[in-house]
Amino acid sequence: MSKPNIPIFYACDDAFVKFTIVSMHSLIKNASRDFNYTIYILHTDITEKMQKKALELCEDGFQIIFTDVSDRLSAITSNLPIRDYYSKTTYFRLFIADMFPEYDRAIYIDSDTIVQGDISELYNTDPGENYLGACHEQAMVQVDNYGTYAEKVVGVSRHNYFNAGMLLINCKKVRETKVLKKFGEKLAQYDFVVTQDEDYLNLICKDHIYWLDQRWNTEVYCAFPYPIEEAKILHYIMVSKPWHYKDCTGADIFWSYAAETNVYDDLLDELNNYTDEERLRDEQVMDNLLALADQETDREDNYQRQLDNTVRAKDRVEILKKIAQYEREGRFFEDVEDDPPGRTIMPDDIKYGTKGVKKRVKSKLAFAAARRFVNSLIEDKKLIIKEIRGIENFKNLNTGAIITCNHFNAYDSFAIQLAYDAAEQPDRRFYRVIREGNYTSFPGFYGFLMRNCDTLPLSSNIHTMKKFMQAVDELLKEGHYILVYPEQSMWWNYRKPKPLKQGAYIFAYRNDVPVLPCFITMKDTDIMGDDGFPVQEYTIHIGKPLYPDKSLPYRESVKDLMNRNFELWKEIYETEYQMPLIYDTEPKDVPKAE
Repeated sequence: MSKPNIPIFYACDDAFVKFTIVSMHSLIKNASRDFNYTIYILHTDITEKMQKKALELCEDGFQIIFTDVSDRLSAITSNLPIRDYYSKTTYFRLFIADMFPEYDRAIYIDSDTIVQGDISELYNTDPGENYLGACHEQAMVQVDNYGTYAEKVVGVSRHNYFNAGMLLINCKKVRETKVLKKFGEKLAQYDFVVTQDEDYLNLICKDHIYWLDQRWNTEVYCAFPYPIEEAKILHYIMVSKPWHYKDCTGADIFWSYAAETNVYDDLLDELNNYTDEERLRDEQVMDNLLALADQETDREDNYQRQLDNTVRAKDRVEILKKIAQYEREGRFFEDVEDDPPGRTIMPDDIKYGTKGVKKRVKSKLAFAAARRFVNSLIEDKKLIIKEIRGIENFKNLNTGAIITCNHFNAYDSFAIQLAYDAAEQPDRRFYRVIREGNYTSFPGFYGFLMRNCDTLPLSSNIHTMKKFMQAVDELLKEGHYILVYPEQSMWWNYRKPKPLKQGAYIFAYRNDVPVLPCFITMKDTDIMGDDGFPVQEYTIHIGKPLYPDKSLPYRESVKDLMNRNFELWKEIYETEYQMPLIYDTEPKDVPKAE
């Protein structure tokens, strides 16, 4: 029975192929013999002499193939951004999926690496529907200038920027989503000159990365929190090259493998002949790179500012700026978009939770209209729900409950409505707490929905609020569900959970019902909205019900319930987005509870 084959790709030129040989040797030495391996070296100019040296590594189960990509390279552009120690070979990885349609999955590895792990483990990792499997770029996280550049110019969080020196490529998905075509379009639109093709890849593949264990791309230029022996791949990024610096981190590991190859003497010559002037040049290169990141960040026409000025809706751009300002100032409980001016709801203006015939008729009409509206949003791909996770937590409820959710746009309650529908609880109604102005001031269709789709408006009148509280108590005791936004503010497309207020948890404690914590995560899609921003794809996460701890005093129990809710949201956020929950506000200014 033939063994499964694993395709692996390198890309280099004639000057760099000796380092590729060392990397390939380490890979071959540590790879499982349960598989066959085809190793491709993408190039434009590698001499026959150096090809023969590389081919000497071949042994049973390993095949090495040199593939000239000159035609591919010239077909895209002759004006690729090239700077300092980068060369055109850095772009070769973009061709892999399209050049090799026979592969659904492949591995790309930079040549300045040592593979200490079994590469078959990496290949057999399933990236799901993501375009790539990759590791976080630690330079972006650990060097503020680079992180700011990633966010302000490329438009990718410093915590979700990946290093493209090792990629698990979902070739099938990359072809389907036309990543190479998108690269050509972005290349014509803007020249990213700091990390070049890595910037383009991060922009194009944002939110579609399967995050691998960092050990699969341990950047020796940066700090890493595990013994170097645990690194699956050592990556000698930037100017941290053991063939130039004897004291480079991991140099001994590199040389132990290099000594077993036919290029060892060439590498020793390079180390011994590398001059102090060249090392000073390296320092200048790194200083220049840092300065270039700052320069690009400060440019009035950098990529993100260019989009703000030409493509994106001005009101949305201003809202995002306001959100950033409010976060810095710790103003988490304030809306960034003004509610329509409205009047105060007086006690005689409303009958909360009424069951009269007229109310039921209006409610039925409103829900039918809302359903048609939601269906049209889904059909037009303005509302995209990828999946609902934890629906069993909703289905298994046998009491009334407070539902909590993060609040990031006007459609998020529709998403929770869809979760309620999927839970199939027809005997329990679903109510929403809304703001006073939303109830009194919206005209037309939206106003009709606000007033008739089982909404519970707050009021600035204390006597009306007494009626509101009575209605909440009655509905929960009858076994119904009430959606409350404990963040108390709506921030458009804001992905972080905001600090919470206690109202929802007071309701749960007073009525001895659970809190059902829901958190919606977002991903950019390829669909561009009318506002010039990508339409978001939502995943609804429904946590296990949280019950009030009645052994605690009232205030402590409410705070405990609220904190457990927040910690669950924080866990979902950090797991799904693969980044720590960090506010741009000074910690002392972030309100944690009220």
